[in-house]
Amino acid sequence: QVQLVESGGGLVQAGGSLRLSCAASGFTFSIDYMRWFRQAPGKEREFVAGVGWSDSSTSYADSVKGRFTISRDNAKTTVSLQMNSLKPEDTAVYYCAADRFGRRYWGQGTQVTVSS
Repeated sequence: QVQLVESGGGLVQAGGSLRLSCAASGFTFSIDYMRWFRQAPGKEREFVAGVGWSDSSTSYADSVKGRFTISRDNAKTTVSLQMNSLKPEDTAVYYCAADRFGRRYWGQGTQVTVSS
């Protein structure tokens, strides 16, 4: 089992920045990949960014490239999402997800609201 807890959400004006964190616990040594997703009201959950747990390779949705940066710490227990130049359309609940042995674990989500 893997437990994930997100933090760092909040209200920010357009053009501002926020940093989300996802703390992983449990069987973190066997995680393959970690991702951030987001879900806006009335929309489907969408991929935002991902990082390889062993090689730190990264991937991003086109909508956030150049503005968001995903990273993990050396202890491999926390994944962060630095969000810069935020736009109102970035408003959503952001979820952390971990893939381990073909199963995906989810955090509870953290709200990000960007005002115009």
